[in-house]
Amino acid sequence: MTKRKAARQPAEYYRIPENSLGYLSRVTFRSFSRALERRTLEYNVSAGQWRFLRQLWREDGITQRELSTRVGMREPTTVVALKGLEAADLVRREKSKIDRRKIYIYLTDHAKALEDTLAPMNAEVHDLATKGLSDEEVETLQALLRRVIGNLAGESQDTPVLSDLRV
Repeated sequence: MTKRKAARQPAEYYRIPENSLGYLSRVTFRSFSRALERRTLEYNVSAGQWRFLRQLWREDGITQRELSTRVGMREPTTVVALKGLEAADLVRREKSKIDRRKIYIYLTDHAKALEDTLAPMNAEVHDLATKGLSDEEVETLQALLRRVIGNLAGESQDTPVLSDLRV
């Protein structure tokens, strides 16, 4: 049995949701997603679709597997999302001519044209979320969150999810 390091705070402290970084991060993420989606739905783009489009606007024509990694989703979830993106005329999938197992994802002209309209909405939500914070506080918050993400990165790498454990 491995010996566990003593926690920063006793377990009782984290039973209060507002003391949990995980809880606060989740609420923040959901609030960001809802605020952004309120704006993007006018263009028939959901918050879930936004995540994929944002990555493809950065680099179009990446593999389905790479897109899954960049968005932070498991491949089966990405497959379902891509079907919706295809139905909305936002992406097209192409099998590699060299390696038929690889599928490349490309933005449609319609999706490319949406970038200049939707990207400012993301900036608007960030401005809303950081209202009352100085530029230095925003940079500090970003740096701290990156450190937390880095601390947890190795922990979640090959961790199975419940669906993997069911027989």
